[in-house]
Amino acid sequence: MRGKQAPKRKIAGDIKYNDTDVAKFINYVMKKGKKSVAESIVYEAFDIIKEKTKQDPRHVFNKALKKISPLLEVRGRRIGGANYQIPYQVRGARRFNLGCLWLIEAAKSRKGKAMKEKLADEILLAAQGEGAAVKKKETVQKQAEVNKAFAHFAR
Repeated sequence: MRGKQAPKRKIAGDIKYNDTDVAKFINYVMKKGKKSVAESIVYEAFDIIKEKTKQDPRHVFNKALKKISPLLEVRGRRIGGANYQIPYQVRGARRFNLGCLWLIEAAKSRKGKAMKEKLADEILLAAQGEGAAVKKKETVQKQAEVNKAFAHFAR
């Protein structure tokens, strides 16, 4: 690696809840720099969650992320002419990132509703331990378990 590593920037909390995790999630939802559109999608999804569960939507969101975030992932590594899928532990920041991206991807793959409704439904399902995002986590975890024999190649 050349040069210095870029410093980690502090992210400000979001407008409504002053929560950095929600602010990051809004940034992940955002497309083409349209932050106000992303904010309205996330906040309206949180309002739907609040109506359905009668709980704090941030609590449900954090519970969903906890159930989605992977502990292990596999990375490809070339050793002696062969490619091995080596399991690695996932750091905290990457766990949050993967959880958010899988949640958004699962919501986008649903058909027929507005994004705010799809996102709210997917967050509620994830908080219950169901849904496409949880399935994605389980497949990644299973893949890491299957390739446990190659863990000694990790450094």
